[in-house]
Parts: sequence; C-alpha cells; structure tokens
Amino acid sequence: MIKTTFKIEMMDCPGEESLIRMKLQDLDIIKSQNYDLKNRTLIVYHAGDYKSIEAVLASLDLGSHLVESMEVETQGEVNGDGIQRKVLWIVLIINFTFFLVEIGAGLISESMGLVADSLDMLADAFVYGMSLLAVGAAVSRKKRVAMLCGYFQILLALLGFIEVIKRFIGIGELPGFQIMIVVSVLALIANVVCLILLQKTKSNDAHIQSSIIFSSNDVVINTGVILAGFLVWSLKTGFPDLIIGSIVFFIVLRGAIRILKLSRS
Repeated sequence: MIKTTFKIEMMDCPGEESLIRMKLQDLDIIKSQNYDLKNRTLIVYHAGDYKSIEAVLASLDLGSHLVESMEVETQGEVNGDGIQRKVLWIVLIINFTFFLVEIGAGLISESMGLVADSLDMLADAFVYGMSLLAVGAAVSRKKRVAMLCGYFQILLALLGFIEVIKRFIGIGELPGFQIMIVVSVLALIANVVCLILLQKTKSNDAHIQSSIIFSSNDVVINTGVILAGFLVWSLKTGFPDLIIGSIVFFIVLRGAIRILKLSRS
C-alpha cells in the first residue's frame, strides 16, 4: 500500500473536494481518499505508481503538487469508515427530516425564510447522500444522481425566487413569526447536534469536513431566520422574511450550480 500526499492550493470548499473526488473515482488503483480542507491537502492510499493520480489532479488546474509518497505497511489509517458512515447517515436523516418539517411549517406560516431554509436542508441531504453513494458505486451513476439533484435544486430555488418577487411587489399577509421562530430554533438545535457529532469523529476525511462546513452554515442560516422572525414580529412587516428567504434561495442556487459543474466534469 502506498500513501501519497498532495497539496492543492485552490481546494478550500466542499465544491472543489467533490470535484476532485469524482474525478479520482475513475482510477481503480485508489483505495481511499482523505481530505483536509483546512490545510488544503489530500492523502491518497493506492496501489501502483502515483503518476496517474498526479495527472488527474493537474488536469483540474487547482494548483496541485506532490508533497510526498511512501509505502505503508498497514491500511489502518484507511479503515474507520464505519463510524463516519454512521455519522453521515445520522446527519442525512436529520437534514431530510427537518426539510419535511420546515417545508410544511413554511407553507402553513407563509414564511419564505422557512421554505428557503428547508431547501437548504434538502440540498445538504443530497450532498450527504451523494457522499454515501460514492462508496462502491459506478462513477456514471453518481454523476447522473448529482445532475438530477442539481436540476431539482435549481427548479426549487427559481420557484422560490419567483414567489419572493411576487410578495415584494404585492401585498401579502404577515408571515406567522411564531412558527418561524419555534421551528427555526428546533432546526438550530438539530444542526448543532449534527455539528457536535461530526466534530467528535476528529476526522479530516472529506465527507466529514464537508459536512462540518454545511452544518456550520446551517447554524448561521437558522440564526438568520430566527432573527427575521423577531423582526417580522417587532416591525409588523414581512420584508425581513423575504430578505432572509432571498439570501438562502441564492445559497441553494449556488450550491446547485456547483453540483451541476462537478457532475459534468
């Protein structure tokens, strides 16, 4: 077994990590990929020469270069996926459950903030699902799933933007700020739990690091929806809800475009 470390200067977000992982899926010699987004490094456990891996990374033009390559006796560092898979499954289930809760609550309360946050939860669930699907799945199948997810998220985000515009130019009812606040607080608690579970793995694996970033972003978004709920309550206007909804819809749209790019690469 050979352990090869690469420095990738432009790998600073889950989008680049997903792109690299998908491209490397085509190489049969790779046994495991461990990413460290914070330090922008990739450790690959593989058989044979590392040149084919280096060539794929170079083709992505992300500023990659070899750090070191050495033989290792055991694959102990590669194993341990079981705990990470369990954590990813838990995070996926929590995100999809709160997508259902928030989309229902958002429609009932007529809150664009909750609807948008629910789509962000769904987008995260898609990413976690694709991470789990990557293990043992054909690359072509993963790319098709990624493309479908991307188009579906774009459709939902555009429909959300249309609804926000209609409410900006029209006079609608005040969104139910009580439901906004209560449901967003519950979602915030759920995302904090996800964040704690992910951080407890103490892993630099790509899926775990990506999940930590997503959960951290969700905590910020949940806080924004809670703040919007209090502003709706105090100002007696629905504009704060529309503003936070627009911001989150943009985040969902940006994530969907990124997924489409990596699915076509």
